[in-house]
Amino acid sequence: RIREEGKDSIPEHPYLYETDVEISLVGGSCKSPIERFWNGSSAIYILQKATHNEESDSLEESRTDDAVYSPELLPKESPGPLALSVGRAKQLISLYTMVQNPNLTYLGISDLAVLPPLWVRCDGSDPQHTCWIGAEPLKAGNKVTGVNIYMVSCDGPTADKNHFANLEELKKEHKIRHHSSVVTAKGFARYELIAAAAIEDTIAESESNIYVDITWNGVDKILETPPLGSAATLNIALESGDPRSPVFQLYRELQSLLALAEGLKMGVTEWPEPSESESALKLVQEFLTDLKKKLDGDCLSGNKSEREKIKCDTAAVDSCIKSIFGERGDLDFTEQLWCKMKGECVSSYQELIDCFTLVIKSLERGEIQPWIHQGSSSFLSQLIQQSYHGKMEDVPLSDITPIQMLLEIGLEKMKKDYVSFFIGEPDTCSLLFQDYFISTSVHLQEQVHRVQKLHHVLEIMVSCTGLLQFRHENLFPLTQICMQYYKENPLNEKHVFQLPIRPALVKKFYQNDNPEIWKVEISSGHGQKEVKTTWQVSTSAPVEHGTANNSGLFSDSTVNGSSEERLYFITLTQCSQVQFT
Repeated sequence: RIREEGKDSIPEHPYLYETDVEISLVGGSCKSPIERFWNGSSAIYILQKATHNEESDSLEESRTDDAVYSPELLPKESPGPLALSVGRAKQLISLYTMVQNPNLTYLGISDLAVLPPLWVRCDGSDPQHTCWIGAEPLKAGNKVTGVNIYMVSCDGPTADKNHFANLEELKKEHKIRHHSSVVTAKGFARYELIAAAAIEDTIAESESNIYVDITWNGVDKILETPPLGSAATLNIALESGDPRSPVFQLYRELQSLLALAEGLKMGVTEWPEPSESESALKLVQEFLTDLKKKLDGDCLSGNKSEREKIKCDTAAVDSCIKSIFGERGDLDFTEQLWCKMKGECVSSYQELIDCFTLVIKSLERGEIQPWIHQGSSSFLSQLIQQSYHGKMEDVPLSDITPIQMLLEIGLEKMKKDYVSFFIGEPDTCSLLFQDYFISTSVHLQEQVHRVQKLHHVLEIMVSCTGLLQFRHENLFPLTQICMQYYKENPLNEKHVFQLPIRPALVKKFYQNDNPEIWKVEISSGHGQKEVKTTWQVSTSAPVEHGTANNSGLFSDSTVNGSSEERLYFITLTQCSQVQFT
């Protein structure tokens, strides 16, 4: 019944089976709790011990079927997943295997549709410390021909290498278990290149991380360093706003933009407390006074031939990233005005009106004839263009108009900043952008959202350049991957971007380090006859549910906080096949 109800969408809540088992169907975008032990891609059943609350007893009395839809099973504050005893887990696996067996006709099951794989959380109460038992149907078309049974045992953490398995013994045990004469050994290692350390005085630690996954064939010994001919994938998950980032000031400027956009959207703008430094109104007055002294009004444009022209070649990205520490040298009038009024400068709605009143009156009187970038489309830019001809439309500085005017000039300025960082020449548009990120044809809020995406991409580029010393040939494909993702998806700073690389590119960062995960996969057979034995060590606990041997399995993974020996959890996954035909 759960399978039928999950055809259209994954059920949000677990179901109760009998009185002690909770069943969830996990799939789609949900993170699989058994991804370390099983690499299947289909939806799966997860079975665990039911979490009862005060209302569960009355629920059990009123149930009319073995499987009851029970959203009220979840307590208000979930204590986390609970495990079943190993004996109960084996019983459930046996029941699942029986109903999948077409030969057991006496069960009277008319619908023998293939069920999703089933995995049961175990409490490790047996000598092997079993933490998961899984069952996966083997299919031939729409017919079930057998079941793979997986047993996952866990132990640790330990730094004692004597607890580690011997590779030749693992191979020998696999051959005996599966009656195989030939086995292959495939290696996997994950190295954490850059782990974002917790920043003092912050509420939560950053989830940013950069790590590399490496796979290779022909493992010779446990914990061996991957050979340079291995296949490697760089994984990057980065949160914006790290004060240590070279683009933190740009991030703060973006926050000013987002605050204006949110105020415009909600109809309420929160203004900062007046700053002890000069007010925005005074800064704007001084700015206009300085312009009035320039009779020709051309001083802002400068000499374009004298400005640095960075071409989009191998050195372009490096030059652009290095230049992010300073402001662009070709800011036009509206961009400089934004710099006077952004962030904590404007402390009230009235001050915002006063600033724009000063600007508009100076334009109307012809006291200034400021230069603006060609193609500028903000309302203030249009007024400036009208002032060139001595005629300007009346501007009612009321309601949302002043806020929208400030948002527009800030948005235009930041778009040019990002284009400059990525390409070099502010008024050049690469095919990489395809107008998506700098388009003015979409709603203002959507334009701001796209600028947010650009900033996240820039943070990734800066991190890879500054921390991993990436050059253009590596940055360019990564930029393409990031931008392609953001053309199709909303902002998601928890998304893991992946870039295939050569291990030699990052070897210096991990060659003298211990892996976060290291595993060897021993396999024999082909197709549905293939069986695997996987031995793995990891620095983090391999399961999220509690087990019976808590004192060993989930003890603190540091020794006096200073041990150079890395502590590892040890996991062994063994597979057995049950053939029905």
